[in-house]
Amino acid sequence: MKHATRFLLLLAFTISAHAQAAINNSEVKSALLNKYMVNYTDKAQIAMLKTETLKQGGQSVEALIEVMKNGKYPDKNRWMATFLLGQIMGEKSAPFLSKFLHHPHWVMRMASLKTMLALKQKNYGHQYATLLKDDSFIVRSQALDNIRTLKTAEAAPQVWAMLYDKKNYYQPTMNGKPLKAKRSNIIKNVILTIGDLKFEKARLPLIKMIQKDRYNDIFAEMDTSLSKITGLTSPKGEQGKKRIFWQRMALNTTIQ
Repeated sequence: MKHATRFLLLLAFTISAHAQAAINNSEVKSALLNKYMVNYTDKAQIAMLKTETLKQGGQSVEALIEVMKNGKYPDKNRWMATFLLGQIMGEKSAPFLSKFLHHPHWVMRMASLKTMLALKQKNYGHQYATLLKDDSFIVRSQALDNIRTLKTAEAAPQVWAMLYDKKNYYQPTMNGKPLKAKRSNIIKNVILTIGDLKFEKARLPLIKMIQKDRYNDIFAEMDTSLSKITGLTSPKGEQGKKRIFWQRMALNTTIQ
C-alpha cells in the first residue's frame, strides 16, 4: 500500500512538473514573439533582446523558428533569430538552417549562409554551389565565401563557371549607349577561390588567360591561384617575367 501511494505521488509530481514546464515554455515563446515583432531602431534594445533570448536557451528555440518562418516579423529580427538559433543549438541546427538556403527572401538565404559558415558546416557544398547562380549579388558573394573559407572542393567546377555567368559582369554606358561589359569584384574572388580549392582543371586556362592584356585587371589573382594550384612561385618583378615563367611551365607540363 505504501509503495502504491509513493508511486501515485511520484506520478502526480511528474505530471505537474511537465505541465509547469509546458506553461513556462508557452510563456517564454509568447513573450519573445511579442518582442521580436517590434521594429527596433535602438541598438541597445536589440542587444537586450539578444541577451534575453540567449538567457532562455533552449526555451527560446520555438520562438526563433517561428520568427524565421514568418514574414510578418522585421527582416533584421529574422536575421538575428537565424544567428541565435545557430548559437543556441550549434551544429544540430544545420539541417534546419539548410532549408533556408533556398528561401524566397534573399535576407533569409544570406542569414542562413552566414550562420552555417559560423558553424563551419562543410557538408553542404552542393547547396552552397547552387547559390553561386543566385539572382542576389550579395548572396552569390556569400556563397562563394562559404566555399572558399570551408574549402568545399566539390564546388570548384561551379565556382569556375561563374567566370562565364553574365550576372557577374556589369554594363557601363556612355550617353545612353552600352559599352563593353566589365568584370565585377566578385570575379577576383572567383579566381582566388579556384586557387584555394586547387582546381587542377583551371591550370591551363589560367595560364592562357594570364598571357593576355585584357585580363590585366585580374593578373595578380591569377598569379596567386596558379601558384597554389601548381605549388610553384613566379619570379618577383614585372608582369612580363611572370608571363614567361608560366608559359614555360605550361610547355614543360605538355612535353612531359
